[in-house]
Amino acid sequence: PPPPPARPPAVPPLPNQAPRPGQGGPPAMPPGPPPAEPSGQGVGASAAGSAESPFVHWLRTPRPSVAPGVWVSGYRPKPPEAPDQVPASRLLGGAALALVVAYLLGKIIWKLYLDDYWLVLVLTPESWQDSGSKVALGLAQRVYIVLYVALVAAVFGRAGNWAEVFRRYVLPIFRQAGQGGASRTPLTPETDPAQWPEMRAFGAGGAADRLAAEAWAGRMNDVDHSRIERAWQSVRAQPGRLAAFTDTVLRHGAAACAHPSGARDLPVRTAQHDLLAQQVRIGLASEDPRNPYAHRGVSLALDPGVLGTSLLAVGPPGAGKTGRLVRPVVESLCLQALAGRVAVVAVGPAGAGIGPDDAFDVVVKIGRPESAYDLDLYGGTSDPDEAAGVLAEALIGDMAHTLPGGDSRRAATALAQLLGPFQAAHARFPSVPELRELLDGSKTAIEALRAALDAAGQSAHAREVDARVRQSTAAGDVGALLADRIALLDRPAFADFFATAGDRRPFSLRALEHPLRVRIDLPERGHAEASRMLARLVLAQFTESAVGRADRSLFACLVLDDASHTVTQEALRGIQRLRAANAGTVLTLRTLDDVPEGLRSALLGAVGCRMAYAGVTTWDGARFAEVWGKAWVETRDVTDREFIAEAPMTKVLHFIRKAVTGKAATLQSVTVRKVERERWSASELAHSVPPGHAVLSVTSVRGDAAPPVLVDLRG
Repeated sequence: PPPPPARPPAVPPLPNQAPRPGQGGPPAMPPGPPPAEPSGQGVGASAAGSAESPFVHWLRTPRPSVAPGVWVSGYRPKPPEAPDQVPASRLLGGAALALVVAYLLGKIIWKLYLDDYWLVLVLTPESWQDSGSKVALGLAQRVYIVLYVALVAAVFGRAGNWAEVFRRYVLPIFRQAGQGGASRTPLTPETDPAQWPEMRAFGAGGAADRLAAEAWAGRMNDVDHSRIERAWQSVRAQPGRLAAFTDTVLRHGAAACAHPSGARDLPVRTAQHDLLAQQVRIGLASEDPRNPYAHRGVSLALDPGVLGTSLLAVGPPGAGKTGRLVRPVVESLCLQALAGRVAVVAVGPAGAGIGPDDAFDVVVKIGRPESAYDLDLYGGTSDPDEAAGVLAEALIGDMAHTLPGGDSRRAATALAQLLGPFQAAHARFPSVPELRELLDGSKTAIEALRAALDAAGQSAHAREVDARVRQSTAAGDVGALLADRIALLDRPAFADFFATAGDRRPFSLRALEHPLRVRIDLPERGHAEASRMLARLVLAQFTESAVGRADRSLFACLVLDDASHTVTQEALRGIQRLRAANAGTVLTLRTLDDVPEGLRSALLGAVGCRMAYAGVTTWDGARFAEVWGKAWVETRDVTDREFIAEAPMTKVLHFIRKAVTGKAATLQSVTVRKVERERWSASELAHSVPPGHAVLSVTSVRGDAAPPVLVDLRG
């Protein structure tokens, strides 16, 4: 639907967001009809004579309940599969051959018998012949021709299976034409989705009339509808808001309840979206015999209902993970964020093409001077133990299995011994250079911290500092490793970032309770290890913040483009908790080798949606084949044996056939049985998936699962 040209009303800026130009005062109302009085009749009568607008047509499109991952807009179920159905090539070939033979035979018999009157004279009564009436003879000839054509059609139609051709290819055309020409059932305000029937039933007829008029006039788009529907759901939950909601709708129309940014659409759309079903279309299921019959030729889509179980996509560089998966998903989530339904955080290398800057509310460009936002290293928390745990996961989570105990608890303890006293002394957490000095055991930094504790009257925290100093002298202390890792962020490129008292606005993932659109650009070039650390930091902060939200009504999603070396044991625990917190993640990998070997199977088991792109390695395919399991399939074993004729004439015919074709006459023996086989084998995933395709399986948060389907991402 085309976006409305009207400028939406001004709203306060989002948390941690600078006000945009032009938001100083209330703008003029968008052009449109005045608020309608509650009439209970809607605008259907006045608009009945006008053409249906594209938006209203989209709104009235049926959306039946289907399997998870299927594009529901306009979906029509396929007819039941006939197991013994003749293949299309064989059916059409046999029908064409029968038609040619019938035509040739008909021409021969016509020339021999029906082209003259002698056969008619033999078959007609003598009284007709005595009268000499050629009119009667001509009529008889036509009757005989019709009977002959009917006889030929019956014989060769049965031989060529013309009835099946008609049922399979001709009859659906007439049905579609009949459905297209049939008049629709008249819609009433109580049944027409463009008339907001639930709003009318609840007593908000005036607001429903105004919104219906906006829809018919073309001043409403899909984002407006989804946003107002979301606001209406809150009114249904708290009826005391009805008066304020109605007043807002009557004053602002389709621009009511606008997103805090004031935007009502994205600057550009690159994918096909259906915000009524909250779906984004990603491709077309191939007509492949390995695909389930019900999915062949069906469009596939993703929505929060399946992304809530998290998605993992694995494919080599250039397979299309960013352009054909990450960007459409991020675009869909941004549209739903404008509708007040989603909070999205997209993380990827700088210049990855996740989306333009003006499609986001917050853009954090780490390491770039023009960035208006900074990333809060401690996740916006005031608890030093929580901050220490998240930071330890980011710094050494990828090598925690090499530490004593096999996890990062010792590192978290060491950080907490410094973060707690520093916060008590300075009412803030240390910056990166300050934390590095403390971890290095600098005597100057330690003494300064003790003096600050004494000055602040927090001498009790000095015991933590003393314990850290004692442990730093022990062999194998984790403090030295933490200092080496934090030094990767203490670089000139990041001098103005991760500051606790800088000029930039620090962004914290604690803001996931708001419908935010966030993009974080990682400094990939020249700082690969630092980028991995920051990706682990964002993932750890996201899982903690999403699970710890007081209001979980918004779906929160983290899209991590290239999650190499970010999946840890603690990260897997966090991902598994997201499903119950109305949150999920989208992770892409070049190969499963970028995940520790002991966590690869656990990662595939922790996510509900799995995607294997064309070009995956055989060992990666083996992991997917294992998690997708096996299924019962019907196999046919065909055995050929030479046919030995006994009759002399049959022997002659077989001799001629062998002389002409070079092959002896054979008989086929077909054995049908059911066997259990892998849905997709490792070899098929590695060598049989065409370029631009992927094998996708999804699971909804309700537990409904769909089998792996080969999808054409370009279709």
